[in-house]
Amino acid sequence: MRRRNLLAGLATTTASTVLGPAPASSRATLSGLEDLLLHRDGPSVGVEPTPKSVAAALAASQREFGTCHYDALARALPARIALAQALGRQGAAEQSATSVAKLYNTATRLCIKLGEDGLAAVTADRALTAALSGAGALTVAEAHRMVSSSWRRQGHYARATEVAVAAAQRLTEDHIAPETERLSVQGNLYATAAYTAAKQGDRHAARELITEAESKAVRLGRDGESGTAFFGPSQVLLHRISISHLLGDAGRAIEHAREVDVRRLPTPERQARYWIDVARSFEQWSKPDRCYRALLAAERAAPQEVRRGSVRTMVTGLMRHDRTLPGVRAFANRVGALS
Repeated sequence: MRRRNLLAGLATTTASTVLGPAPASSRATLSGLEDLLLHRDGPSVGVEPTPKSVAAALAASQREFGTCHYDALARALPARIALAQALGRQGAAEQSATSVAKLYNTATRLCIKLGEDGLAAVTADRALTAALSGAGALTVAEAHRMVSSSWRRQGHYARATEVAVAAAQRLTEDHIAPETERLSVQGNLYATAAYTAAKQGDRHAARELITEAESKAVRLGRDGESGTAFFGPSQVLLHRISISHLLGDAGRAIEHAREVDVRRLPTPERQARYWIDVARSFEQWSKPDRCYRALLAAERAAPQEVRRGSVRTMVTGLMRHDRTLPGVRAFANRVGALS
């Protein structure tokens, strides 16, 4: 039995430039992360564990996630997590706890991207454990958001919603973190909970929770990015697209999509995610040509993002239209839908 199976048991693109896709790279491997989770000790990178080197490792991980360089991120994460852990053994307990938690949060998001839900459950737990060992309230709350996402991926929708909402409510009592950062983290928690409620088919809860997220965005008044976390009015719109699609209203999803200025989304990951959600909505609306164009735009923004399993499933469905969608077979080959 492979290590992954063992771990699973552990608990700037615009609408007018949708052609000319770039080739995608090979699928990332998570074997190094699996080894770290199993044996606790990560590989040595030959770098002294200092506050500066750990901060650089965290920034590099966040940058690679935002630019969808998932293969490079998967290779580098184990050593970076080990480096952050080593910093704690040298006395910098708070920075170590914060950095380890943030790196495991990034690992969780990567595992979700790659469809490794068993690993995501473990990395989310490691993130929360690290955060609770000495990190601030915002880091703890973001770790709870990753726990919520991992529970959702396992199909435990009610519990996932509860975790996110409770974490958002606890932040209301925090008077240490800057208000803008607190609003951003709370907004993301409510948006995550709204998406989960929609996944469960709870239309009322999804509407109430995304309205709560929107209230945080209104108070912020702008989009902002901190590490891999992005929140503001645009993030609320992105979630409204996803929620409308999940609730079976493709037309409303596209209406929300038209309100987004994709050029202003902060990272290729967010841009590609936008186009993929647009593609899903057009697929639901039985408009294969527009679905295909949106997927080409996603590939142009971030080639590795379109190699996700859910995208390959969409592309497989488009293959029956290969006579009317020029290049769809080549596209299917690039994203791995033919292998």
